Amino acid sequence: METTHRPAARVLCLDAAHRLLLLHWRDPFDGTWLWEPPGGGIEPGETPLVAARRELAEETGLDPAAVLDRSVPVDRDVRWNGKRYIGTEYFFLARFADERPSLVRTGLLPDEQATLDAHAWIEWSDLSSLRDPVEPPQLPAVLGALAPDGPWRVRG
Repeated sequence: METTHRPAARVLCLDAAHRLLLLHWRDPFDGTWLWEPPGGGIEPGETPLVAARRELAEETGLDPAAVLDRSVPVDRDVRWNGKRYIGTEYFFLARFADERPSLVRTGLLPDEQATLDAHAWIEWSDLSSLRDPVEPPQLPAVLGALAPDGPWRVRG
């Protein structure tokens, strides 16, 4: 399997009720499904923040200005479309004042249009009960690091 080093940026979007936006993708190579926050590769000359804002706008139509400028780096190792992608992904946080803001797909590339099945605003407590895998597996810890004030925080 071909391995590609791909730095990327993703956005953890929270609505007014602290629901997390996840996109449901179908791998065109083997038909497997996964849930993942909006995001994608960092293009040459982009900072992780610029890439996160661009990807959010392209994949969801949500306001890229909502993406805060603090990130958490996560080492990823993901198989997609017959390739293995490894590298650091920078996760950012965006908060939205509305509950379940509407999304538009007009910025998606044709292959993304074909493989993006759906999106959902998920209660944090429902992450572990989703039928398909959530990427990255350590997403709850990343969410806790970016938004320690949320209902997901561990109380001691």
